[in-house]
Amino acid sequence: MTNTLPVHDQHSQPEPGYQSYLAALKTAGFDGDIDASYAGRLIAATDNSIYQQLPQAVLYPRSRQALSAALKLARSDEFKPLRFTPRGGGTGTNGQALAAGVVIDLSRYFKEITEVSAADGWVRCQAGVIKDQLNDAIRSAGWFFSPDLSTSNRATIGGMINTDASGQGSLVYGKTSDHILELTAVLICGEVIHTRPVTVTDALKLAEGSSTEAAIYRQVLATAIGQRSAIEAKFPPLNRFLTGYDIKHCYDPDAQTIDLSRLLAGSEGTLAFITDARLKLTPIPRHKLLVTVKYSDFQSALRHAPALVRARATSVETIDSNVLNLARQDIIWHQVKEQLREVVGGAAMDGINIVEFTATDADEIEDKLNQLTSSLDQDSSASERTGVLGYQICRDAASIQTIYAMRKKAVGLLGATKGQRKPVAFVEDTAVPPENLADFIMEFRGILDAHGLHYGMFGHVDAGVLHVRPALDMTNPTDEALIRLISDKVVALTMKYGGLLWGEHGKGYRSEYSPEFFGAALYAELQKIKAVFDPHNRLNPGKICTPWHSDEKLLSIDETKRGFYDRQIPLDVRESYRPAMDCNGNGLCFNYAADSAMCPSYKATGDRRYSPKGRAGLIREWLRLNQHENFDARAIPETGKSGLLRRRKGAAPGDFNHEIKQSMDACLACKACASQCPVKVDVPAFRSRFLAWYHQRYRRPLADYLVGSIERTAPLLARYPRTANLLTHNPLSRWLMARAIGYVDAPRLSVPDIVTRWQQRNWPQYSAAQLAKLSAEERAGMVVIVQDPFTSFYEAEVVEAFGRVAEKLGFTPVLLDFIGNGKAQHVKGFLREFRHTAEQVTAQLQILAELELPMVGMDASTVLCLADEYHFYVPAAKNFSVQLVQSWLSQQAESLARLKPAKPVDTDFILLTHCTEQTAVPQASADWQSLFSAVGLQVRPLATGCCGMAGTYGHELPNQANSKKLYQLSWADKVAQAGAEGLLVTGFSCRSQVKRMSAAEKNNLQRARHPLQVLAEQL
Repeated sequence: MTNTLPVHDQHSQPEPGYQSYLAALKTAGFDGDIDASYAGRLIAATDNSIYQQLPQAVLYPRSRQALSAALKLARSDEFKPLRFTPRGGGTGTNGQALAAGVVIDLSRYFKEITEVSAADGWVRCQAGVIKDQLNDAIRSAGWFFSPDLSTSNRATIGGMINTDASGQGSLVYGKTSDHILELTAVLICGEVIHTRPVTVTDALKLAEGSSTEAAIYRQVLATAIGQRSAIEAKFPPLNRFLTGYDIKHCYDPDAQTIDLSRLLAGSEGTLAFITDARLKLTPIPRHKLLVTVKYSDFQSALRHAPALVRARATSVETIDSNVLNLARQDIIWHQVKEQLREVVGGAAMDGINIVEFTATDADEIEDKLNQLTSSLDQDSSASERTGVLGYQICRDAASIQTIYAMRKKAVGLLGATKGQRKPVAFVEDTAVPPENLADFIMEFRGILDAHGLHYGMFGHVDAGVLHVRPALDMTNPTDEALIRLISDKVVALTMKYGGLLWGEHGKGYRSEYSPEFFGAALYAELQKIKAVFDPHNRLNPGKICTPWHSDEKLLSIDETKRGFYDRQIPLDVRESYRPAMDCNGNGLCFNYAADSAMCPSYKATGDRRYSPKGRAGLIREWLRLNQHENFDARAIPETGKSGLLRRRKGAAPGDFNHEIKQSMDACLACKACASQCPVKVDVPAFRSRFLAWYHQRYRRPLADYLVGSIERTAPLLARYPRTANLLTHNPLSRWLMARAIGYVDAPRLSVPDIVTRWQQRNWPQYSAAQLAKLSAEERAGMVVIVQDPFTSFYEAEVVEAFGRVAEKLGFTPVLLDFIGNGKAQHVKGFLREFRHTAEQVTAQLQILAELELPMVGMDASTVLCLADEYHFYVPAAKNFSVQLVQSWLSQQAESLARLKPAKPVDTDFILLTHCTEQTAVPQASADWQSLFSAVGLQVRPLATGCCGMAGTYGHELPNQANSKKLYQLSWADKVAQAGAEGLLVTGFSCRSQVKRMSAAEKNNLQRARHPLQVLAEQL
């Protein structure tokens, strides 16, 4: 293999015309970010659809003025051929924001909520504001922005406007366009327009003159009023009306007003760049409850839905058995299983309807509920006929939120389907009159069943919208051909039932069907509107319609798909990198919530390259570009001379390896993605493999060797901890460590060390071989502590605390001789060394497993490594299990409860768990609560994101800003709330971060305690 991998294909650099434009933009002092890197462009090449289109560059303007200036520059004759496309959250399912020209992303900087009128119930915000961010900001005032889509924690307001998003509860709350009061937008010529309802008289005045805005008003008046009868006849009587240039609602004949905002809403960025919006808000209902109705089959759920709608429900959502089964296998089920208990009697629950009631008056909601439950009781008693198995009522706000979290996760869960075929979006948002839905779905199923396809279904049965995602292998050309075949049949089916192909997710690459649904006459009117906004078809071309009298074509569903590129990767390599291949672009890793564990590097930077979705896309392209290099992705590379090559700063700027390395370096290896991502895109798994390959070619930083060797050096230094601390923590050593190695704030070794503590308490320390030589009687009552390099050598008091608790419970705590763990080796890509460590540790722990000795580990990240990474590299590791400390103690709960506390404690403890533990072992917090309760203590767990330390990440000099930003984002307030006595933290790296940040803030909190230390004191 060559020392330098192929840089990338012929599209590695933007086309000459675009390069000239970008150079001119820089010269003009563009206020924003210009990204023409291959990695940056790849991030914008995909969304949540099946398509892939590489743009020429991505611009991130900081202001409306910067956006306007960039577009005005593009008016020159030299740049007339250039095309531009707006982009928001990248959650579209039909490629609306994918384009071959310049993508202008407003999600990075247009994030301000500029004005809130609590008295009048409206808000003004920028296009990049996240929907959940907006609601969090206005909740205390008693309002919310009501269109409720499943991607609300990462979808932008601009994206919602451009697709006229709706979602759950649309029968009551309507679509996004129903809530728009005003819009500010930039036209392709760089002019800024403000849109709001104006009287027809004023519109006629605005239509006078030669400006672009005047031409727009002239055409809109001619279409909306002049073609009114044709419009009324064509638009179907659906809650989800015929979106895309809403020529029906832009004219209000009763109020005699014209509103251009109605045209921009749903225009998918083909008319203008929406930068700001003034939105109408909805009062938050004071009372809310859910009724989950359970069915023997999904068809019964569909047929029963109209009766639920007639019960005056706010919304009725449905989920089929496929989605339910996937949810049962996901981390989310732990949160919802009590609210979705299986039906008594063993009947299979193969479908549910979620009925929501909201009201401002408690009596009103109870009246609705009583009428519904009375009807449901009758239906349940006749379950053989109705399919209704039973129901549950949920009034608790937190539980309601978790049920909806499961429903919102349905899209991602479907992507976790086993096998090569994965559910994909292309006919997933059909809308028909609700009374026709059951029959429509029967025929829809017939189309899919005829091709032997599996699929999942969920959606808004109250609005007649059902999300149907057939499972296809998009790397298989035969399966890809089914996109065309099935789409054509579903188009005909929706028209048969008086519906639409796009009830919710817009047109995008499905725009070729626009003329068929609008009809020739009205489609021509859309073209005329496009022509006055964008006469040369430069704005998101090919979507919705082409300009009037244009020879250009609409985009087709046959355009290039991601599967075309993925199939170029050899099959065995695809299988070996399955987590990266399975990323379906759902974007949950862009979650806005600060207290969500996934993804810290994206939260800190706002750069989508530094997210699981971004990294998966980069790795896929890296694998594709190596297809002809005899690339054996399954092998662990040997360390050779090539690893000594120096990577010169600034050398080979086009080398794609460096762009991937930059993305991987920003990863904290927290592994939240491995469980939080619906399709389990495990970035640390393929990150370590990439780093191993990368460092065959480019020299490693010294900090890597320091981290990789910590398990060899720490035990030696710990023998003389005072001397070692003196040598490593004096001012000169710290200066050298920072300057020469780039490592700061290293922890101090424990004094006294772990071995001395064990000897002082007369507790045994054995190797595995020594334990094997003991008799069964001698081993009785032993619990073995599997050491990790962090707590053993830097927080020995935590390990000692476990020994004290175990002894109180009647066990003999045994300290197992330390061999290592290898976690740090894996993180840094020392894979040969990691496998060697894992083989040694596995051999050691297999002996104890055969002896049936309980094994307990103190640190979650290292214990979970034994059950995860070890299984990949050393299959024999599946033969043993090391428990987390709270899991083992929970098995002793009865004995614990019988112990009398040493003294009463009235401290209000707050528990913050390690992010790896929080996501991989979601019951951990509940276990600690139960253990504390058993000894008369109360502890309150709080959800957090990453603390910013993440092993050694927070000690590395280049990561300081991001590390501290993450701490401030999610941890600082909670640490202050808990105080020095009340704060309990399970993760070693988290406690190190608290100590470091507390010292910097001078708040006298020396170090957070582990819950074990409190238990030991209490007993």
